[in-house]
Amino acid sequence: MNAPALQLLDVRKRFGRTEIIRGVSLSIAAGERHAIIGPNGAGKSTLFNLVSGRFRADSGQILLHGRSITRHRPFEINRMGLARSFQITNLFSRLSVFENLRCAVLWSLGYRYSFWRNLNQLRDAETCADEVLERIGLRRRRNIQAGLLTYAEQRALEIGITIAGGAKVILLDEPTAGMSRSETARAVALIRDVTENRTLVMVEHDMSVVFGLADSISVVVYGEVIASGRPDEIRADAKVKEAYLGQRVEAA
Repeated sequence: MNAPALQLLDVRKRFGRTEIIRGVSLSIAAGERHAIIGPNGAGKSTLFNLVSGRFRADSGQILLHGRSITRHRPFEINRMGLARSFQITNLFSRLSVFENLRCAVLWSLGYRYSFWRNLNQLRDAETCADEVLERIGLRRRRNIQAGLLTYAEQRALEIGITIAGGAKVILLDEPTAGMSRSETARAVALIRDVTENRTLVMVEHDMSVVFGLADSISVVVYGEVIASGRPDEIRADAKVKEAYLGQRVEAA
C-alpha cells in the first residue's frame, strides 16, 4: 500500500506558554485536493509553516511520501518535492514574468547557482519556463515586470512558480484572497488544472472555493482538527456547524 503524500502524526507547537497546535493528525492521499478551514486564529497558517519547515514542531512527526521531514529546513523540504505559496504575494518584482519562472525551474533541472553561467543559453530552462507561462495564461505578459501585473495575475504567477519546480505536493495559502468573483473563478480553474496529478493542500476562507475544489476537508479550531472528511460529511457535521455559528458552511 502506498504511503500518504503528506501525513501529520500528533504534531504540536507552542509559542511561549501558549500551545497553538494541539496534537494535529492528518493523512492526505497522493493526488488528493485537501482544504484546511477554520476561524481566524485557529492555527491554519502555523500548520503550513510547520509542514514547510519555517517552524519546527515541538513534538510529533511530519511525513512526506513516508519520509520524515520534521527536522528538515525549508529548502531541503522543497527539494524533496513540496512547494508552497504564501498569503502575501512573494515575487521578484523587478524581474519579468518569464525570469521569475525561469528562476523557479533551474534547480529542478539540475542547475546550481553560478555567477559564470549565461542563463540565456539554458534552452531547457527557457522551454520549461515558457510551458508554465502558457499553462498559467500569462504568455502575453511574458516580458512585463512582475511588479506591474494586476493582483490576480501576480497570484497566478506565484502559483506558476510553485509548480514550476516539479513538486508533487503543493501548499497554497489563501490563493483567492482579495479577488473578485470573476477572478476567483479563473483562479479556481487554474488551480484545478495545474494540480492535476499532484497533491494539493490549501488554506482558504472562501467556502465556495473550498467546496468546489476540495476532495476532502479538515476543520481546525483552536489548534485541533475537530472534523475531517468529504465535503458532504463536513457540511453535515454538527461540530463544524457550531464552529461556524451555523452559517458559513451551511451557506456554501
